Amino acid sequence: MSRRRIGFWYRLAAVIAKPPLVVLFKRDWRGMENIPDAGGFITAVNHNSALDPLSYGHFQYNTGRVPRLLAKASLFQVPFVGTVLRRTGQIPVYRESSDAANAFRSAVDAINSGECVAFYPEGTLTRDPDHWPMQGKTGAARVALLTRAPVIPVAQWGANQVMPPYAKANKVRLFPRKTLKVMAGPPVDLSAYYGQEPTAEVLREATDAIMAAVTGLLAELRGEPAPAALYDHRSARAEQRARAQKQEEST
Repeated sequence: MSRRRIGFWYRLAAVIAKPPLVVLFKRDWRGMENIPDAGGFITAVNHNSALDPLSYGHFQYNTGRVPRLLAKASLFQVPFVGTVLRRTGQIPVYRESSDAANAFRSAVDAINSGECVAFYPEGTLTRDPDHWPMQGKTGAARVALLTRAPVIPVAQWGANQVMPPYAKANKVRLFPRKTLKVMAGPPVDLSAYYGQEPTAEVLREATDAIMAAVTGLLAELRGEPAPAALYDHRSARAEQRARAQKQEEST
């Protein structure tokens, strides 16, 4: 989708959002050349702040290829915000409901129509204590293997220093002025999985390849090595419950 086809509502959102982003934050953008000039594609983005959609959206808008993000269905009920989300073609995700598959079908249709669909593969804000990506869910990989569209990994850092994941309002720190860093990498090579039955194992391997690419970019942005393994929130919760049970039994 070229810039001239972005449309009124996307431009309105940009008019509203860009001035405060430009005033309040510095920018460090890298890898715009990796965003395809034409054709459908997927971006896979790490998620470490509620401000991520603004930080990443600003970067992506300036490439001329605006994204359609998968967003929680509840956001579409917020006055004005919901209107903008619908009018700009964002895709509602109805978690754990009979409508959950609609997001998958909408993503496939959008990509086949030559659009960009942005996934947050973690499915929610990271719970990693150091704000590294968690293990990803397999939705982005499933759509990628079905459409064979390029998957562009995108890492972002800086929004979490303004509003950490799960932070309350009094934890927002606008000053000193922060730098919003966004970096897009080359497409993830998933060709080894094309034509294979999309089993849980295949989807997990493809997802791990996507998350490894995103994490590698984030390590470059942060200037520090990534952890050897991605944070597994389910395992961490299970370990916490086991420790709590042992403490109860010992008292």
